[in-house]
Amino acid sequence: MKQHSVLQQDVLKRKLYLCTPLLNNMETFVENCIKGGVGIVQLRDKSLTDSELIDASFKIKLICAKFGALFIVNDRPDIAHFVDADGVHVGQDDISPVTCRKILGASKIIGMSTHSVADFESAKVEPVDYLSAGPVVPTPTKLNRPGTGLDYIKYVSENSDLPWFLTGDVNLNTVKTYISAGARQFVVVRYLVESKDSYESARKLIALINQNIT
Repeated sequence: MKQHSVLQQDVLKRKLYLCTPLLNNMETFVENCIKGGVGIVQLRDKSLTDSELIDASFKIKLICAKFGALFIVNDRPDIAHFVDADGVHVGQDDISPVTCRKILGASKIIGMSTHSVADFESAKVEPVDYLSAGPVVPTPTKLNRPGTGLDYIKYVSENSDLPWFLTGDVNLNTVKTYISAGARQFVVVRYLVESKDSYESARKLIALINQNIT
């Protein structure tokens, strides 16, 4: 087991990772989620123009900094650099982690999505600080992508030296099963985005996670 970098140690402390589009009540929503237990916030909204993405990123970054969460920009290392975000998250078909590292330097976080054993094995040797694994089941936020199933989660759990987050329908009804498969950190989308009380929803989920992780 390799020693984790300072960036990776920071990521490891954060069990709940919100991935969200831009919402009408964005600043209040993000603040409530962080107060409820979210440790990382990623802005992922492919419908935004560059100026809209920059404007939203600056606002979310300030809230994250105020309440002690990390702020990650999806896909765009250039904008992550411009707004001085904590890092960037890229997919298999996006800008490479090597290029992201050249743009962002050594002090920023780079995350990468994986959806298969082949993805995982290639990603874990990239200059990244964490991985995501999933989605375990098909979700509306990843159209046309099949679910990986729990066998892939077990594989990542047994073979990853990097921090990694499970993705795919994380909620109060599924998280204990995911923990049993080896997951310890979780990306949440719809459970919080569609919640009527994001603070309370985040609080309940992080409590359940902490109760079941030994």
